[in-house]
Amino acid sequence: MLDFVLYLVTVAALYGLLALSLNLQAGVSGLLNFGHVAFFGVGAYASGIVALQGGNWMVGIFVGVVASALLGPAIGRLGRTLAADYWAIVTLAIAECLRLIVSNQDSLTGGHQGISGIVGPFSGLSTATAAIAWLVLCLLLLVAAYFFAEALTRMQFGRVLRLIREQPTLAASLGHDITRRKMRLLAVAGPIAAIAGSLYTLYISYIGPDQLLPIETFLVFTMLIIGGMGNNRGAVIGALLVQLLYAGSRFLKDWFPIPDQSASSIRVLIVGLVLTAFLLTNPAGMFGEKLRRVDVRH
Repeated sequence: MLDFVLYLVTVAALYGLLALSLNLQAGVSGLLNFGHVAFFGVGAYASGIVALQGGNWMVGIFVGVVASALLGPAIGRLGRTLAADYWAIVTLAIAECLRLIVSNQDSLTGGHQGISGIVGPFSGLSTATAAIAWLVLCLLLLVAAYFFAEALTRMQFGRVLRLIREQPTLAASLGHDITRRKMRLLAVAGPIAAIAGSLYTLYISYIGPDQLLPIETFLVFTMLIIGGMGNNRGAVIGALLVQLLYAGSRFLKDWFPIPDQSASSIRVLIVGLVLTAFLLTNPAGMFGEKLRRVDVRH
């Protein structure tokens, strides 16, 4: 039971990193990135591929961060000519293209079988010690990412992003380069998700195309909506609650006569029902965003 709790909280912390990254995009800046899992995948496969080639796990994380920092602005630049809704669809397409690419590059990514046997930073420790070490590491990174996101959203850069989200025409008329601002944000938010992907790969010693399905982005959006879109604290709390709900619902088949092949679908259905309930009764989430006065003089 303790092992499961440690696993649950560790994975929740990793989802917290993903939620903070998406909150900077969708919550603070209004960028509906339906392909958010692509950043996760870049970090995850960077660590997997580097490990497959015999490289150190820190090199894998570094490669993932750099690759996602380059991918973010490239995706953001597409917003120069695309409306927000079309940009959202394009991000979904990019994530699906990435998943198809890694599914068909057997020599590099292991194809549909993925990459397994990845050596992480605590591989030499006992099982219990390694589980605690992973938990501490992920929680420390989550706390660091939280304070980083808080600092980013409180500074002038964050206030301008909120202005772009609420009044893009006004922001442009005040001289703000909207596309450049979004590109800079994605260059920062992308690596946070990539770090989560790298750590997830190192933690479970495996990465495969199934971890890049659109349902992963759906889960992170659910975390934001339940916790409170635009609020970093809400993103973290939402990640913990949804992970508890999603992981805990796997035991339903022990209490009810649910066929094994339907168990995963029912888990997603439960998350979807909770999401719908929040949207109908409390669309602002548990910790709704508190807008501050926008200083547009700089």
